[in-house]
Amino acid sequence: AGPGRGNMATEQQWVLVEMVQAFYEAPAYHLILEGILILWIIRLLFSKTYKLQEHSDLTEKEKEELIEEWQPEPLVPPVAKDHPALNYNIVSGPPSHKIVVNSKECVNFSSFNFLGLLDNERVKSAALASLKKYGVGTCGPRGFYGTFDVHLELEDRLAKFMRTEEAIIYSYGFATIASAIPAYSKRGDIVFVDEAACFAIQKGLQASRSSLKYFKHNDMDDLERLLKEQEVEDQKNPRKARVTRRFIVVEGLYMNTGAICPLPDLVILKYKYKVRIFLEESLSFGVLGEHGRGITEHFGIKIDDIDLISANMENALASIGGFCCGRSFVIDHQRLSGQGYCFSASLPPLLASAAIEALNIMEEDPEIFQILKEKCNRMHRNLQGISGLHIAGESFSPALHLQLEKSSGSREKDEKLLQGIVDYCMDRKIALTQARYLEKEEKNLPPPSIRVVITVEQTDEDLNTAASIIKQAAQFSLS
Repeated sequence: AGPGRGNMATEQQWVLVEMVQAFYEAPAYHLILEGILILWIIRLLFSKTYKLQEHSDLTEKEKEELIEEWQPEPLVPPVAKDHPALNYNIVSGPPSHKIVVNSKECVNFSSFNFLGLLDNERVKSAALASLKKYGVGTCGPRGFYGTFDVHLELEDRLAKFMRTEEAIIYSYGFATIASAIPAYSKRGDIVFVDEAACFAIQKGLQASRSSLKYFKHNDMDDLERLLKEQEVEDQKNPRKARVTRRFIVVEGLYMNTGAICPLPDLVILKYKYKVRIFLEESLSFGVLGEHGRGITEHFGIKIDDIDLISANMENALASIGGFCCGRSFVIDHQRLSGQGYCFSASLPPLLASAAIEALNIMEEDPEIFQILKEKCNRMHRNLQGISGLHIAGESFSPALHLQLEKSSGSREKDEKLLQGIVDYCMDRKIALTQARYLEKEEKNLPPPSIRVVITVEQTDEDLNTAASIIKQAAQFSLS
């Protein structure tokens, strides 16, 4: 044991000698830097992070006066009592062809009941039978005893109708695309998105925390410019590029503009730059195409060229909720990662049954889509040439926007002018509405507009009368 301890002591002395020798051989700047660091650490260890004021110079009376004078900042900003959100119109009865608003019956040009199925007897009977069988709601998400046989039937029917492998339904339309985007696109991924994208898409993008690149509305040259720029960046860092996913997010018919997206051009760019396409079809599903399958059928695009299609069931199907469809491995991922699917109570069975019956009607009577298209074209023609207003939206879009030709320079004044037109029409039994936005939340706030919604229930006389009254209202309010 003695020789072992002697060897250990000798080794320790040798290490100490090496340390002293290294200290003398080290450059002066190195020693100075280490000295400064040691002093800084000592200072941090023994200094207080803040100083407490032991004595106050204020008297007790002065303290009480300051406390009484202090006013906390308001929890929310002040809102005028005449704000439209606080003074809504009250509807009595079903908002179908005729709508009773504030006790006045009007022809409905404001509800997205495109196919007139909201008050359809077959749809109501199916919903009533389901109500008697299942009750009112589900009281649980899909993974917790919230999956009913009628949910699986609706998903199967939607997948077959859209000619995709699988579909998934959500209980809230807004949450559908807002949940689907962050289920796939994560921090570090790149999303190319049209600047006119609706608010639900914006919220989905925000939740994804992805890198966002906005291109000008329906401008494929601007989109390709951004794709080329990204291609150059990827070449600089190929390792990062291999793990970065890229998406293009667009709408079939844009809610905020009524314009159709140039899907054939997007598919070309998809394969050229190796990106994925997410398509939001809430306005085009049940509207475009020979059988109402949306923009892919309208343009004759293969459904497999689109990575994910999303739409709500609150417009053409006249129900509640939304759905996504695509390949099975894509859709199944949402069952594990779609927040609206995993954590919200599932769709009430009566609404799922109503949607199934609405699909039955759409499949049995495909002529309904041609009728809707003709009515949209007729209304678009009727609204041409209104002094002071111009139409935004395709001639076959069932939701048109009437915007001021020349802004007053104040959004508030523009909205009041348009509201004057809406009120004038309401007094003459034509129900219209202004398009509403969360002004402080919108990425690109659209200009104020009156939204005119066309449905199959409106007669030619309704369309002619409404256009005539809108022209009179514009002359009265804008002159």
